[in-house]
Amino acid sequence: MSAAAEIHGTCDPRFAAVRDAFAANFTDQDEIGAAVAVVADGRLVVDLWAGWADPGRTRPWQRDTIANVYSCTKGMTALCLHRLVETGRVDLDAPVARYWPEFAQGDKGRIPVRWLLSHRAGLAAVKPMLPESALYDWNAMTTALAAETPWWEPGSTHGYHAVTFGWLVGEVVKRVSGRSLGTFFRDEVAGPLGLDFHIGLDESHHGRAADLTMIPMPPPEFEGPRLAAVIMSDPEGVAARAFMNPISLAHGPNLPAWRSAEIPGANGHAGARDLARAYGVLARGGEQDGVRLAGRETIDAMRTEQSVGPDLVLGVSTRFGLGFMLPQDAPDTRFGPGTGSFGHPGAGGHLGFADPEAGVGFGYVMNRLGPHILVDPRATRLANAAYETLGA
Repeated sequence: MSAAAEIHGTCDPRFAAVRDAFAANFTDQDEIGAAVAVVADGRLVVDLWAGWADPGRTRPWQRDTIANVYSCTKGMTALCLHRLVETGRVDLDAPVARYWPEFAQGDKGRIPVRWLLSHRAGLAAVKPMLPESALYDWNAMTTALAAETPWWEPGSTHGYHAVTFGWLVGEVVKRVSGRSLGTFFRDEVAGPLGLDFHIGLDESHHGRAADLTMIPMPPPEFEGPRLAAVIMSDPEGVAARAFMNPISLAHGPNLPAWRSAEIPGANGHAGARDLARAYGVLARGGEQDGVRLAGRETIDAMRTEQSVGPDLVLGVSTRFGLGFMLPQDAPDTRFGPGTGSFGHPGAGGHLGFADPEAGVGFGYVMNRLGPHILVDPRATRLANAAYETLGA
C-alpha cells in the first residue's frame, strides 16, 4: 500500500470516478508517476497527472512530462500510412515492392501493404543476429528486413511485429513521401493538432521525459500469459528474435540514443493528453478545428478485423485491424466496454484508444511498467471509470 498522491490537472465533475480511480492506482497499484486523459465529443474532460517522473522520486511529474509510450507509437505510425492511402498515394492491396523495390527479395514480391499493418507479413524479426548499432540505424534495419525471408507463409496467419512494424510501415511512408516517419508524423499529425508527441525526440526535450522502470518478471501468483517464458523456450525462435535482435547493451528507454532515434514501432514519446486528443479526433469522424486526420471510411477500415486468433509471437490470442489493436475476447484485455474501439497498448501498461460509438478518446501513460502483455489493470480501471459516467 502506497501513500496517496497529490492529483493535479482538471476533471469535469461528471468524471469524478476517473479521478478516484486514478488516485486509487497510486494507493493500491504502486504507481510512481502517471497521467490520464479523456476526450468526449471533442472536449478534454479529464486531464490529470500525479507522482514522480523518476523512480527515485526526485522529479515531480509535471503537466508537460512525456514518456516513452512504446507500442502506442504503432497507432500513430499506422495513421501516417493511412493518410497516404486516403490521398491515393498508397494502395493497401498493392505489393509493398511497388513502393520499396528491394523488398521483393526473399520471395516477398507479392506481399501487400495491408499485411504490414495487420501483422501478417511474416517479418516479425530478422533471423541473422545484427550488431548492436543496428538498433539505431534506419538503413541497416530496412536493408535487413528487405533481405529477410518470412518466418511463415505471408497472409496465412499472424504474429505481432513488435518492433519491425515501425521500420516496415515507416519505410513505405518514407519511400512515398520522401520524409522520415518521424518527420511525416510531425508535419501531418502532431503539428497540425498541436500534439506534444514525438517519434524521434529532440535532445532539447529529453529533460521532460519520464524515466521508466524495467518491465518486471511476473510474480509466481501472476495468472496472465508470460512472454518471457515464450522467449526463453526457443532462444532462436521468432519471439526471441522479435524482442532481442538487435539488442544493445546500451539500450534502454531512458538513454539519449533511444529517445533520439526514430523507432516508430516502439519509441514515441507523448503524454496522456496527446494520446487522448489524437484518438478523440478519430472517435468523432477524423476532423476537428479545421484539422482532418482521416475520413470515416478510413477510420472504419482501421478498425475492421484483419487478424484474429493465436499469435505466433506473443503466444496468446490477439486481434488486429489495419495497424491498430482491437478489443480482445477476454474482458480484461478490452478498451472499455465498447466493442468498436480501436487503438494500441504500449509495453508496461500505456494505452491509447478511440471509441467512435461513444465519441471517446482515451490516453494513459506512466513510468512503473507492469508485466501484462496486452492491457494493464490500471488502464482498465481508468477506462471503465470513464464509461461509468457515460452510462455504457
